[in-house]
Amino acid sequence: MHKRQRGVTLIGWVILLIPIAVLGFAGIKLVPVYLNYMSVARSVTQTASEYRSDNGGSEQQLRFALEKHFDIESISFPDPKDVSIKRNGQQWVIEARYQDVVPLFFNISLLLDFDKAATTS
Repeated sequence: MHKRQRGVTLIGWVILLIPIAVLGFAGIKLVPVYLNYMSVARSVTQTASEYRSDNGGSEQQLRFALEKHFDIESISFPDPKDVSIKRNGQQWVIEARYQDVVPLFFNISLLLDFDKAATTS
């Protein structure tokens, strides 16, 4: 009598684990990029909430405050000069819109678009 084999073979395990390993590797590469974005978003939001537009402030003062937040958070990308600061009536709008490329392997990369805007009070 022949017994039937039960369970997953070695080839079956390899086929199952390769997609899981690729997703895990991509996740490991993406975590620092998303942590950087969260720091950028927090800096933009805090700068906008701390800034009072009724005190006669200018774009330069707002950009200086944003640069200080970027320095405190140790954000090197994007550069504070790349952040858009525009007047909208009596309020200022701070918008950090940028792309980040994460190389995975060989010629395969992930392109991530980030956009965070905040309005002063």
